[in-house]
Amino acid sequence: MSDAAHPAATAPAIELRGLVKDFSVGLRGVKLRAVDHLDLRVEAGQVYGLLGPNGSGKSTTIKLLLGLLAPSAGSGAIFGVPSGRVEARREVGYLPEAPYFYRHLTGRELVRFYGKMCGLGGAALTARLGEVLAIVGLEAAADRRVGTYSKGMLQRIGLAQALVHDPRLLILDEPTAGVDPVGSAAITELILGLKARGKTVLITSHLLGQIEDVCDRVAILDRGKLILEGAVAELVGRTDRQALVVEALPAAELAELRAWLAARGRKLEAVETPRTRLDRIFLDKVGGKGP
Repeated sequence: MSDAAHPAATAPAIELRGLVKDFSVGLRGVKLRAVDHLDLRVEAGQVYGLLGPNGSGKSTTIKLLLGLLAPSAGSGAIFGVPSGRVEARREVGYLPEAPYFYRHLTGRELVRFYGKMCGLGGAALTARLGEVLAIVGLEAAADRRVGTYSKGMLQRIGLAQALVHDPRLLILDEPTAGVDPVGSAAITELILGLKARGKTVLITSHLLGQIEDVCDRVAILDRGKLILEGAVAELVGRTDRQALVVEALPAAELAELRAWLAARGRKLEAVETPRTRLDRIFLDKVGGKGP
């Protein structure tokens, strides 16, 4: 079968159709609907943000997609393969929200362990270990025990284990949870690097600034329902206004500008002092990408 004829060649990276998940609550047959008829499509090569408050169904959706939970109704597919089939997960790397790693292993041993679980071995696995440890910036700490790692380093070794089998799709559930701004910035750069390599990334995060920086599209869930979906640039941009940044104007010149605009039927709606984002100030002052 040619690549063009193969379903994975033209299928989206992720496709959810009418996905429903109900959980039983108590002994009276009461059902709690965690995911409510969710339709979602993520094209290959995109960085896609899945947003929502706690309890909105984000993690449940991911578990349904990975086949860790069975849907009550609807379906999901990964590159055209039904998500309940084992072969669908061969294309996926997964970093859960709260990963547990064997603390007595070194970083290198940990990633090797997961590589073997994914069917790698021999010289190919050894070479791949060096590649992914370099990608996540943990070459110098690769032979330290995982139990000595900081939170940021744990998240990066988690990314390494998710990448070791070179999957086409990365699913990252809160990858910067509990990580300081320097570590968070490093993970953001890693995600952008993965996109540059042609990977598809599905990411959940409470850090909306990070989502805005890395994602092509986002979906917002609330109580299991999709309430908004679209391209980030379209959602945050406004075409009916413009912002011009100039040097501070004295009051007289500002009054002249207002009069000039008024003569043309325009209005100066606000005069604001530009602000630098706090995370950028912090990173500029601290510098570097330490663990």
